[in-house]
Amino acid sequence: MVWTEFQRLQKLLDDRLQLKYTLMKDLINNWKIVILLCLTIGLAPFFPEPHIWGKVKWIMGGAINMQLKDWFDVLLHGFPFILLLRLLILKISKSRSQ
Repeated sequence: MVWTEFQRLQKLLDDRLQLKYTLMKDLINNWKIVILLCLTIGLAPFFPEPHIWGKVKWIMGGAINMQLKDWFDVLLHGFPFILLLRLLILKISKSRSQ
């Protein structure tokens, strides 16, 4: 009895993990969501210039006095653009293989 209950709970957990994996995969492969992330998280705050643009200029200038929080900020605001680049590469490689 206990063993069958354990197996049932294990299957339920496996199904939930599979669903979460599928949802996450669908989200990061959705063009609309990735572009929305780029336009919001990627560029926010917008004034006086997009935040990621200021960080990229700082890095191109030698990244003098950049602290760990600044590098984390670059990663946070740059991640949507990495997802967009990934989607572009997948799209181009898929079209070349067909």
